[in-house]
Amino acid sequence: QVQLVESGGGLVQAGGSLNLSCAASGHTSSTHVMGWFRQAPEKNREFVAGISWIGGTPAYTDSVKGRFIVSRDITSNTLYLQMNNLKPEDTAVYYCAAQAGLIGTYNYWGQGTQVTVSS
Repeated sequence: QVQLVESGGGLVQAGGSLNLSCAASGHTSSTHVMGWFRQAPEKNREFVAGISWIGGTPAYTDSVKGRFIVSRDITSNTLYLQMNNLKPEDTAVYYCAAQAGLIGTYNYWGQGTQVTVSS
């Protein structure tokens, strides 16, 4: 079992920045990949960014490339998402997720943190 707890969401004006954190606990040694997803009202959940827990090139959805940076700190078992130049369309609940014990499937999820970007 892996537990994920997000923090860092909030209300920000367009053009502003937020840094989300996701603290992982439990059987974190089984973690392969961690990522961020988001779900806006009346829309499907979408992939935002992901990174291999042992390193490698991060992946981003096209709409956030050049604005968001995903990183991880293995020593503290924490995943981060630095979000810059935020836009109103970035408004959503952001979820942290992990592939642990299974490759290719995000099988652990956090509870989500709200990000609201005002115009």
